[in-house]
Amino acid sequence: MSTPIRFYYQGAVRVVSNAAPTQTILQHLREDLHCTGTKEGCAEGDCGACTVVIASLHDGQLEMKAVNSCIQLTPTLDGKALFSVEDLQQDNGALHPVQQAMVECHGSQCGFCTPGFVMSLWGMYLDQDGKKPTRCQVDDALSGNLCRCTGYRPIIDAAMRMGELAPVAFDRAALAAQLAPLQRTAGATYSAGGQSFHAPRSLDELVALRAAQPSATLLAGSTDVGLWVTKQMRALGDIIYLGHVAALKDVTEAHGMIEIGAGVTLEDAYRAVCRHYPGQLSEMWQRFASLPIRNAGTLGGNVANGSPIGDSMPWLIALGSQVVLRSAAGERTLALEDLYLGYQKKDMLPGEFVQAVRVPLPQQDVRFRTYKLAKRFDQDISAVCAAFAFRFDGDVVSEARIAFGGMAATPKRGTATEALLTGQPWSEANLMAAMAMLAQDYAPLSDMRASGSYRMKAAQNLLRRFWFETRTDAPLASAAVNAFAMRA
Repeated sequence: MSTPIRFYYQGAVRVVSNAAPTQTILQHLREDLHCTGTKEGCAEGDCGACTVVIASLHDGQLEMKAVNSCIQLTPTLDGKALFSVEDLQQDNGALHPVQQAMVECHGSQCGFCTPGFVMSLWGMYLDQDGKKPTRCQVDDALSGNLCRCTGYRPIIDAAMRMGELAPVAFDRAALAAQLAPLQRTAGATYSAGGQSFHAPRSLDELVALRAAQPSATLLAGSTDVGLWVTKQMRALGDIIYLGHVAALKDVTEAHGMIEIGAGVTLEDAYRAVCRHYPGQLSEMWQRFASLPIRNAGTLGGNVANGSPIGDSMPWLIALGSQVVLRSAAGERTLALEDLYLGYQKKDMLPGEFVQAVRVPLPQQDVRFRTYKLAKRFDQDISAVCAAFAFRFDGDVVSEARIAFGGMAATPKRGTATEALLTGQPWSEANLMAAMAMLAQDYAPLSDMRASGSYRMKAAQNLLRRFWFETRTDAPLASAAVNAFAMRA
């Protein structure tokens, strides 16, 4: 029996009974609710024209996050609240400070991208409780919004101006009260057109569903699967949604590890890890996709996808992270690098799914760095992503862990280079030998992002940069480390 989708929008509970399980929130807004302020620009979560804010309850706390509606599926709204640009006008007809600031600062040109910018700014406005943001906060909030008229300066001006206008309060308690009756205590299945969307609430329900339907599509943040629908026009079959499984959203610390549930968003996962690695991972956090993508996508999904150009896997592998797999047979833990067998091939049995990722806490004798090279600073796929974690005994490398993305068919360790360096002084001569040895570990391909020769040269030079920042035989070392920490 199909359970209808219920969500809160424009002051009322909406009930959806016959939409396709793969219908996007953007399609539902425009085609079913006839709210056409939200626009489709790219249909892949890149341009931000479709940005909306979604509110949900987690452990009784209200969370409100800007996401890309073009790749989020309508059934994921169950039990949540949806806000689009139509919601911002005040009861007396006045514009919201975000909108008023855009008008005063001439932040809209052709206007197509404007609703998305407004919603991203509104999300930041809520986070800041109406206070004036910093320029860094503005840049991060707008990292997922593209203006084809190149009108960023007046939009940034508007972001700074909105905090100077008379504030408009948002009643979070009232919204939480509206959402409370919509919360389900047990799993539900929504069906339409011969396709089912399963939404378990507990880990046991998820395990049973996965065992019964090992070929069903697992859906977490939809930042990858959404493109299968909008760009590849793939039929997903039955779907198992992880977004309501509370046990997958926990972040805990024990036995020298940070355990991050597979349902924890990228934004929350990076926040948790960066508390322990602020100088080493803060820039990667800022540069990983855009804020709306990080608000929706999950670290567990990133790991399960295993893209060779994914930015999380190199640093996770370099640190010696583990992945916890779960099935009806129980738990199984692997070193993360052992999960990847080949391009889009993983050591996962039928019925298994990623339950958590375990990241080692910092160790005093390990020096760790990660670097990303791309054509743009924000919201761009890496040409090369590098991570190094070396353990030292004085000036001697006692353990070397080197991992790269974009250099092979999978995220991959440089085992030959690691062996060459282990037990050797961290000297310039050994560095040069290691740079040459990288050619034995990797044979990068040429594509639209970079040539193979560029990738190899870049990888070698990133290892050299790591040497400059971690060598101990010259004053340059401490200066380089301090400069890196200031940038991050």
